Amino acid sequence: MPLAAAPMPLAAMAASGRDDGDDVPLFFLHAAGAAAHLAVAVAVAARMVFGWWCRRGKDGEVRGGGGGGGGFRWRWVAASATWVLGGFGVILAAYEGYLGGGGGGGGWSRGAVVEEADAAARAVAWLLLAAYLQYRFGWRREERFPAPLRLWWALFLLLSVLAVAVHAVTGLDGRPVPAHSWALDAVSVLAGVVLLFAGFLGRREPGDSAIEEPLLNGSGASATAAGENNSNNCAADASMFTGAGFLSVLTFSWMGPLLAVGHRKTLDLDDVPGLDPGDRVAGLLPPFKTNLEALAGDGSGRKVTAFTLSKALVRTVWWHVAVTAFYALVYNVSTYVGPYLIDSLVQYLNGDERYASKGQLLVLAFIVAKVFECLSQRHWFFRLQQAGIRARSALVAVVYQKGLVLSSQSRQSRTSGEMINIISVDADRVGLFSWYMHDLWLVPLQVGMALFILYSTLGLASLAALGATVVVMLANVPPGQMQEKFQQKLMDCKDVRMKATSEILRNMRILKLQGWEMKFLSKIIDLRKTETNWLKKYLYTSTIVTFVFWGAPTFVAVVTFIACMLMGIPLESGKVLSALATFRVLQEPIYNLPDTISMLIQTKVSLDRIASFLCLEELPTDAVLKLPSGSSDVAIEVRNGCFSWDASPEVPTLKDLNFQAQQGMRIAVCGTVGSGKSSLLSCILGEIPKLSGEVKTCGTMAYVSQSAWIQSGKIQDNILFGKQMDNEKYDRVLESCSLKKDLEILPFGDQTVIGERGINLSGGQKQRIQIARALYQDADIYLFDDPFSAVDAHTGSHLFKECLLGELASKTVVYVTHQIEFLPAADLILVMKGGRIAQAGKYDEILGSGEEFMELVGAHKDALTALDAIDVTNGGNEASSSSKTASLARSVSVEKKDKQNGKEDDANAQSGQLVQEEEREKGRVGFWVYWKYLTLAYRGALVPFILLAQILFQVLQIASNYWMAWAAPVSKDVEPPVSMSTLIYVYVALAFGSSLCILVRALILVTAAYKTATLLFNKMHMSIFRAPMSFFDSTPSGRILNRASTDQSEVDTSIAYQMGSVAFSIIQLVGIIAVMSQVAWQVFVVFIPVLAACFWYQRYYIDTARELQRLVGVCKAPIIQHFAESITGSTTIRSFGKENQFVSTNSHLMDAFSRPKFYNAAAMEWLCFRLDMLSSLTFAFSLIFLVNLPTGLIDPGISGLAVTYGLNLNMLQAWVVWSMCNLENKIISVERILQYMSIPAEPPLSVQDDKLTQDWPSEGEIMLNNVHVRYAPHLPFVLKGLTVTFPGGMKTGIVGRTGSGKSTLIQALFRIIDPTVGQILVDSIDICTIGLHDLRSRLSIIPQEPTMFEGTVRTNLDPIGEYTDSQIWEALDRCQLGDEVRRKELRLDSPVIENGENWSVGQRQLVCLGRVILKRSKILVLDEATASVDTATDNLIQKTLRQQFSDATVITIAHRITSVLDSDMVLLLDNGVAVERDTPTRLLEDKSSLFSKLVAEYTMRSTHT
Repeated sequence: MPLAAAPMPLAAMAASGRDDGDDVPLFFLHAAGAAAHLAVAVAVAARMVFGWWCRRGKDGEVRGGGGGGGGFRWRWVAASATWVLGGFGVILAAYEGYLGGGGGGGGWSRGAVVEEADAAARAVAWLLLAAYLQYRFGWRREERFPAPLRLWWALFLLLSVLAVAVHAVTGLDGRPVPAHSWALDAVSVLAGVVLLFAGFLGRREPGDSAIEEPLLNGSGASATAAGENNSNNCAADASMFTGAGFLSVLTFSWMGPLLAVGHRKTLDLDDVPGLDPGDRVAGLLPPFKTNLEALAGDGSGRKVTAFTLSKALVRTVWWHVAVTAFYALVYNVSTYVGPYLIDSLVQYLNGDERYASKGQLLVLAFIVAKVFECLSQRHWFFRLQQAGIRARSALVAVVYQKGLVLSSQSRQSRTSGEMINIISVDADRVGLFSWYMHDLWLVPLQVGMALFILYSTLGLASLAALGATVVVMLANVPPGQMQEKFQQKLMDCKDVRMKATSEILRNMRILKLQGWEMKFLSKIIDLRKTETNWLKKYLYTSTIVTFVFWGAPTFVAVVTFIACMLMGIPLESGKVLSALATFRVLQEPIYNLPDTISMLIQTKVSLDRIASFLCLEELPTDAVLKLPSGSSDVAIEVRNGCFSWDASPEVPTLKDLNFQAQQGMRIAVCGTVGSGKSSLLSCILGEIPKLSGEVKTCGTMAYVSQSAWIQSGKIQDNILFGKQMDNEKYDRVLESCSLKKDLEILPFGDQTVIGERGINLSGGQKQRIQIARALYQDADIYLFDDPFSAVDAHTGSHLFKECLLGELASKTVVYVTHQIEFLPAADLILVMKGGRIAQAGKYDEILGSGEEFMELVGAHKDALTALDAIDVTNGGNEASSSSKTASLARSVSVEKKDKQNGKEDDANAQSGQLVQEEEREKGRVGFWVYWKYLTLAYRGALVPFILLAQILFQVLQIASNYWMAWAAPVSKDVEPPVSMSTLIYVYVALAFGSSLCILVRALILVTAAYKTATLLFNKMHMSIFRAPMSFFDSTPSGRILNRASTDQSEVDTSIAYQMGSVAFSIIQLVGIIAVMSQVAWQVFVVFIPVLAACFWYQRYYIDTARELQRLVGVCKAPIIQHFAESITGSTTIRSFGKENQFVSTNSHLMDAFSRPKFYNAAAMEWLCFRLDMLSSLTFAFSLIFLVNLPTGLIDPGISGLAVTYGLNLNMLQAWVVWSMCNLENKIISVERILQYMSIPAEPPLSVQDDKLTQDWPSEGEIMLNNVHVRYAPHLPFVLKGLTVTFPGGMKTGIVGRTGSGKSTLIQALFRIIDPTVGQILVDSIDICTIGLHDLRSRLSIIPQEPTMFEGTVRTNLDPIGEYTDSQIWEALDRCQLGDEVRRKELRLDSPVIENGENWSVGQRQLVCLGRVILKRSKILVLDEATASVDTATDNLIQKTLRQQFSDATVITIAHRITSVLDSDMVLLLDNGVAVERDTPTRLLEDKSSLFSKLVAEYTMRSTHT
């Protein structure tokens, strides 16, 4: 408005006698300005009067001041700006009056009257507005400024900038501009910017003190925001960014408190402040889902595509898209100001002073452009990263929600590794694309501005530059396409490798027990070789891209200058330097366009993958009709049900299902392996696709799966499962589930942290925690899938009595079981066969009505034949009357116990809990990490050659530009020192040499990077695979996978380039300073302290940034682990109705990951802003020095060259420090890999001087002599002087209570842990003197938890390809799976999906049996080998084992007493000591033996059948 526009005519007319009466545009401008300001003044006055009238009756309400915090600060800033503008208006009006009244020597013309009116109106308007702000907003903190007021401020700023432009044109035309006009313009622009920010950005902001105080003192408010979990710190509610003021936002000073804390101490996650509500998942997910549903449609026709997904993301972060587009535009315009003005500066230095103050104006233009360039770039990059973080969070959140509702077919179509890659790779890539989202329109703009500058300096030769630019861009296309292809192949290979790695880590225990770990390591190495073939191609293709990037400016320059020579266009030094500076700026779009297109395609691929995942079939919500509790007497009803797991309905899994369960009924489900028992529960849950029929349930449900699903975390949290603590109920549940004694044994009781998949718990403990979780939920319907298979006889009886018959007596319970003794208590028994209900009724009713049930009962009675000689009644009475026996019954257990058998394992040794928070290095990254990385490949021999090539490149680059600046004439009036052809030929030669150096450097760098990445991968994986089992027990697989994927990817593609970038940028900086010092050595007066300040800032920043980067790495693994756990346990989660709880947990984990990532990005911009400003200071000093030198003192061309290089000084100086910081952040990946390369290894796999024969062990005799075993040096012994012999060829059963040492004995036999004292001899050879592989490969074991690998039936039975098909078929027949496999179309090549989930648990156990039959070892260990099969199948397995291993030594740990009774010997352990050892017959004859009492209890329970 006039305030901004008036100074121009004032200045001109004051100097020309104010004769402007005929200047109609200026007259109209002043008249319009006066009218506008008068209108504003009237409106404000009217608003103030009206407000006073309305409030006059309210005492104490109209007060100034008051309040505080950020809101008051904005009011104060806005009011101050208006007071300043009003004051200037008064001064201007007085000055105009002085001029018009004759003080200035002129009279009152028509123009003078209008100018005076304009000045007076402006003064009145701004003073009234200042008073209004103080009156209306001075005491309020949360109210926004009115929209008309904010609109006026925006218009005012726009016209103020226009006035500056008019003054600049006036000055360039040679007309003087008074100093007071420049001052008024500066105040107007500054005040306009302040008012604009106050109106549009400064609203609803909390005070800073609430943020800084808890941050600085480390404590603060412990209460977190609603919905925030305990992982969020005291600052989790307060976002430092949200509460920042205008100047703080502008300069990133709001990061100061966090950086101060990070500089003072090592940052932890609790020190990192919270996120803005808009950056949290809770604030992002609802609008994103709304946008996605609106674009994709809803209902059955819903279809998500990459386009709809991207459009929904843009709509969700539209503000960031718009703001960053504005910042990008400002930045790009600013970068071309320097190249445009270079020629003018050279001409000025050559003596061209067409108007006064030209040099000062040029300096001002350079500096202002640099400031705008810095501010816009910093805020552009920051907002881009913020948008990327938001996009990633929204995508992960929606993918997680989708994962919880996938149907069974959808889950089987995607492995967990593929789903994890979606959240860890694809979502990351989409977030990363935020950096490139504006490039598609920026590149044409950049090229257009460059061509404009080139045309203005070189004329038609710019067309040659355009052609060369197009050629260079096209030259990037083939390598870009190759890179895209190679990267896609690389990602595919990585997916395969990571899937295999994940599966191996899950099953590492069985691999070590079988001696297969090196074979599977070879598999990983082979997969990696395939991956590195594509990596090598990708890296070497990148050298072409690097060559084009660095050579592009030189190539375009050569073509352009040759065109000038051919066209006869004279080359003057100013024009040459302007062109060279433009070529350097043009380097970015030339490089960016192919890179952007490549990234666009990669992001499209990722969006396609995410979209296809979101389109996967969900569980139908109408599969089960769910009625509210108490609305019906019928709890469960299935009518004419037909269900199928397979997509083809021709072979349904369940058919013709009809049954009804009244409220409070107990229904037992039994049948042989694979008969459909678990599928029956799935149809009630709605998990299996329904082909026909109807399923109804009434009330809430709780489900206990056959394979225990336990979350990582505390035992108490697993039991509560999101419900509030009720101590009385909690204690009752623990008692009912026999968990109290286990919790007493565990070092931290129910606060013990459970490892991944419950790794530090026994199978029985995990199952009982599952049951406790279900009981605590107090549901209406309970579904138990064979819950007693993992516990011993006594514990099973206790659970059945206390849980099913006690706590759940009034509930509806459906339980699957193989134990016949639990069937008589059922109100209804369903006998499954071939997917149908073969028999249904009470026990006595169906006992004689069909052969299916009779077969099951008959097999059970056959198994009890060995107990006929026992006096059950006496045994039972004795067991019930003897306190000693009662104590035994409470303590004896045949449960498997892992590392924590009554004690802690070695991971507990240091800090108690088995699973600790991820260990991370703290403080500066050690020099040894850099040295190790540099010298790993070829002992660092390539490093000097890389540096030499870069130095030569820089020298030749400077030489070529120096040559052009020196040899080209300053103007056409000056005689050139050389001919134009010589000028061009020398330049071409120097340019070619520099390009060749950059190609050589790129090739050597890639060679070193590839070799180093390969060595690090191989060494880390060798270290991991050779690590002891305790490492895997205490380390969640997510941490290992994070290093094998994220950290390894950084090593593969980033770290070498980043390390090179540091060296190259330092060399470039030295070159620039050398050139600038040739013209103005005085620049060192400023440069040295500025450089010192830059490095101080860098050291101050890096302390915080380093830890933030480490926290980003640490916080990523829990997201992956939680996602994997949720997918695995989705059935349990859905059955309990806990979807929202898990979605909330995922949101908290995502926010915990985004917090350090967001503040790390902000910290980087904080640093770069300060480095840019300091570098601009050096540049400004150089310019001021140059323009104030006497003409002719220095060569203008060389001075122009110095300025040309100085244009990049701020960017390069910041780049040096930024590269160093980024390298320290990136090198953390190497540090983390080296950390895993130093894991203590197991004993050697083989020993050269061992004396094992080919057939060892030939006898199979095992002798333990005074064996003492403990899990850590400071822990008590678990086995205490155990001396026992297992004669060769005999079968020995081992029983004992939890913690008695059973599994410790087995682990010692396989050398999972070595004896501290004593010896274990196998065929008279001490196993500690032979290699681990030599030992384990000669022994066989069937573990309690059956393991199947993704692949085929053949690869599961023979993972390392040792046997023929006929041998495999023979093994299948012997383990009762031959007929099942023959029925499958592909037979031995029939697929096995991840974790073998398309096979029942019982069938998986039979596959494990088939493996040992194939191996035919002389020593066989059975660890609950038949826990998951029915009694009839158990009898067949026992018979098979007796036949196949008749001459082998068999050691059995079993819950079924009949399996132990079949042994030749029984060993009873108690507290690490052998209490009883004899034949079963002799022990049973001795009624006082502990074993006899245990069998008596089992018999008494079983005889009820």
